[in-house]
Amino acid sequence: MRRRGVTVILGALITALLAVGVMAFPLPYVVLKPGPTVNTLGSDNGKEVIQVTKADTSTSQGQLRLTTVGVQPSVELVWAIRGWFSDEQAVVPRELIYPPDRSEQQVEEQNAEEFKSSQYSAVTVALRELGYPVQTFVTEVTAGGASVGQLQKDDVITSVDGVEVTSPGQLTQLIQAKPAGTALTVGYTRAGKPATAKITTRSDSKSATPRIGVGIDKKQPHPFTVEIDLDEIGGPSAGLMFTLGIIDKLKPEDLTGGKIIAGTGTIDDEGNVGPIGGIPQKLVGAKDAGAQLFLVPADNCAEAMKNAVSGLPMAEVATADDALTALKTFTSGGTPKPCPAA
Repeated sequence: MRRRGVTVILGALITALLAVGVMAFPLPYVVLKPGPTVNTLGSDNGKEVIQVTKADTSTSQGQLRLTTVGVQPSVELVWAIRGWFSDEQAVVPRELIYPPDRSEQQVEEQNAEEFKSSQYSAVTVALRELGYPVQTFVTEVTAGGASVGQLQKDDVITSVDGVEVTSPGQLTQLIQAKPAGTALTVGYTRAGKPATAKITTRSDSKSATPRIGVGIDKKQPHPFTVEIDLDEIGGPSAGLMFTLGIIDKLKPEDLTGGKIIAGTGTIDDEGNVGPIGGIPQKLVGAKDAGAQLFLVPADNCAEAMKNAVSGLPMAEVATADDALTALKTFTSGGTPKPCPAA
């Protein structure tokens, strides 16, 4: 009897230890949680998030808050169970966040690069909204190419067949929209004087892609500098809110109307707002930060509607102009364009 009792006790102890081991064993998942939000019009760690020099800036009574997702990279069973039963967290396969062919450090480095790229696009779009257009200029004319004798280095290309050129990418699209051998009317300015040239596109020996035989780059002349200083944030999803923050700082009027507005979304040089991940967690984070409106990328609307947070209205935005319209409507007492019902 005594031996049997000892056996039972040892068995129970071993079972308990095994259970503890299982609960503590790391799983191939990560937990997504609501991350911190940051007011792009304010300061972080004692430094202004958006820093403008050589220009007067305005002060807003409200806030424009970017939203983030916190990632718990090491997950034990106990944390996974909590996440599965939580309305604010999500348990997802680790490979969705950290692909098996890349280390955590490599993923973080890529996120940092995307974050920096989103800042450049945010500045580009904001400055264009403020009246400083992107100029696509010629860096070189290819010897023997279609533009020899027509275009010169430093010419600013302004149009193709009457369509305004707003970026190098758009210029490429306009040129490649028609087959090689097409005569295009290219508008340009040289030393500030406008002119046009008839240029017939050619294809090179490697592909049938139409080309006009120039190297191009972009510039956006403006009398001030804009820099973004924010640590420990990665990825491109803050692009939209940085764009709005820059515009608000450089415009005399208060875009916020004294309200707290949060949002998310990538931004490209053309001002298009792209989808992001973690929308359920970002909605919760925005609500916790006191947001009164959340700007949702159009392609995230279906997911946002399924994870709507009580008391937090949402506005659908596909472009920076959509976001500005939503702000104006909301701060004037109207209802911005909502996400369509799922």
